[in-house]
Amino acid sequence: MQALRIQRFGGPEVMKIEAIDRPTPAADEVLIKVFAASVNPVDAKMREGKYPVVTEKDLPYVLGRDVSGEIAAAGNDVSSFLIGDEVFAFLSPEHGGYEEFVLAKSDEVAAMPKSLDAIGAAAVPLAGITAWQGLFDHGSLRSGQRVLIHGGAGGVGHFAIQFAKAKGAWVAVTVSADDKEFAADLGADQMIDYKLERFEDLVEPVDLVFDLIGGETQQRSLAVIKPGGALISTLQEPHKARAAELNIRVGRYTAQPNGAQLQEIAELIDQGKVKVVIASTFELREAAEAQAALRDKHTRGKVVLKVVD
Repeated sequence: MQALRIQRFGGPEVMKIEAIDRPTPAADEVLIKVFAASVNPVDAKMREGKYPVVTEKDLPYVLGRDVSGEIAAAGNDVSSFLIGDEVFAFLSPEHGGYEEFVLAKSDEVAAMPKSLDAIGAAAVPLAGITAWQGLFDHGSLRSGQRVLIHGGAGGVGHFAIQFAKAKGAWVAVTVSADDKEFAADLGADQMIDYKLERFEDLVEPVDLVFDLIGGETQQRSLAVIKPGGALISTLQEPHKARAAELNIRVGRYTAQPNGAQLQEIAELIDQGKVKVVIASTFELREAAEAQAALRDKHTRGKVVLKVVD
């Protein structure tokens, strides 16, 4: 089979399409024929050797953390999927999605939303689960509460807006001026232009800040959180001492594969409560251009690679 992998860490030039052996699933695994794979910021970090989960001992390494496709084979202990089932998955770090066939634990996999094609489905798993776990597992967001999402137009952010609204929360977002209408269409109640407006001057106190930006934005966010509220970040550990003084719970997390949560997300998509926004698509051989587009261009939604027709 064909796989796009790296033999060493470095720039885009280290990514090469190579012929490798097709893997065989263990008892609790499935083999997915990959139709499409999402492109995420973590892919470039892994390629550059800046993601601690992937080290020299893991090379050569196939990039990519989420896929859509169909079940090509299943281990002896797998009863939840049949050969030919269309699925999508957020993969654990030891397997990469930039290849024609990929292994996944059966509990990382979910049935693909019936309302999406392969490109749309591949865009969901990592970003969707990151948003879901940040809001609900770590942020404990509930119906009737208020959340401020920093970076609402990106891959994770555009899902976070919709998940929060689907669960009955009030949502404010920081976005660029050009993305205010986009965020409103996704259901946001208040849109703040992060370049021209200071969110702490405009947003009434919230129960949760979901931080996808970090830096100064994160530090300023403590001023808008209710006592007893929370600040949850995907990027950097918030200032715990200052948060404790304000009676605010803070934390940083890394999303984990979860097929059951992915199935819940699929149901929301098929119910029309969540839509998937694709910024652009590329062929597998164009992975370098896809990663550059994610890094250099202002994207709404997700960038996706087409792997197998």
